[in-house]
Amino acid sequence: MNNLKKILQKVVDYYKEVLTQDISYFPLPDVSLVAEHSEPAEMGRLLQLILGCAVRCEQQQEYIQIIMTMEESVQHVVMKAIQELMKKDNPTAFGTELSGDPEQQVKKLLEDLSELMSEKEALAQRCQELDLQVAVLLEERNSLLAENDVLTDRASQLDTFDDPSKPSGRKHSQLQQQLETLQEENFRLEAAKDDYRIHCEELEKQLIELQHRNDELTSLAEESRALKDELDVLRNCSDRVVMLEASVETYKRKLENLGDLKRQVKLLEENNMTYMQNSVSLEEELRKANAARAQLESYKRQVQDLHKKLSEETRRADNMAFEMKKLDEKHETVLKEKERIIIERDSLKEINEELLCSQAQQHQLSQSAIQTNLVLPDKLRTHQPLIQEVTKEPRTTSKALQTTLASVK
Repeated sequence: MNNLKKILQKVVDYYKEVLTQDISYFPLPDVSLVAEHSEPAEMGRLLQLILGCAVRCEQQQEYIQIIMTMEESVQHVVMKAIQELMKKDNPTAFGTELSGDPEQQVKKLLEDLSELMSEKEALAQRCQELDLQVAVLLEERNSLLAENDVLTDRASQLDTFDDPSKPSGRKHSQLQQQLETLQEENFRLEAAKDDYRIHCEELEKQLIELQHRNDELTSLAEESRALKDELDVLRNCSDRVVMLEASVETYKRKLENLGDLKRQVKLLEENNMTYMQNSVSLEEELRKANAARAQLESYKRQVQDLHKKLSEETRRADNMAFEMKKLDEKHETVLKEKERIIIERDSLKEINEELLCSQAQQHQLSQSAIQTNLVLPDKLRTHQPLIQEVTKEPRTTSKALQTTLASVK
């Protein structure tokens, strides 16, 4: 508990002295509950304070990169904790600078941050190169100055160097020209050194500005993540509002339809009364139908009796049809006999005609029959027994044959 109290006091002092942030609005954790029962809520508050120190200290970039490597759900929880801790410190900070989609803004800020870090590293490397060049140029300058001093001493000792006709004079003139060249080079290097120093100072200023810009972008990224979380909450709220508005509209329509439902209820009540009356009438008709059912049973019995009679009549009709068929057969036989008799009649007519002819001939030739002893024709002789039979028994022939024979006689 004592250790936790010391840690809590140091964290609070860090907020006040280093971060210059008043956290009196934030409820401090109860370290006694943390030490005795490991209370999760109090432990979470303590860790939340430590997280706020981490994201705003000098090593904030390292901690932010570690947070960015976590899962998205963990990032949301961490950003929510940071937002809760920092919401009363600067509630409107960067509120007007962020616009558009918070995710795109965060991505853009992270890209700018990575570019600034790479530019910072390049500037630091360039500064190191310039320091090395300055050190090399200083060494060369020192060596040139030493050589210049040596040459000056030698020139003062040798008076013959002023005579250009001598080799020593020519060498002295060459050395003097080299000295002038080296001095010019030295002046040029010093000017370049000054330029590089000025440029290095400017780069250092830019580096400081970039660090400040990095800090601002980091805070903007944190703010954008917090705004993203708020945007998610607002989206959920908006969806819920849309659902509630739809429910309200549904209830309004139901209220509007309530009057129609009342009218429908009245109509249904009237229909119900009509149906009651119809049911009473139907009950009366049912009683009448029960009375008619007895009559129907008697009618059914009568119909059964009629069916029995019909079956008997049908059998009689079948018998009559059978007898009729027999009579048809007899009629056919009679018709055949009739045709046979008609044929015989025709043959008898021919015979009668022949007899008439023969009688006429007999009457003409009766006188000379004895003399000439003529013989009857074969055909007449052939029918002679028939003629005799006809003449003997005229009753057995038909009426037409009798009339014919009478006319013949």
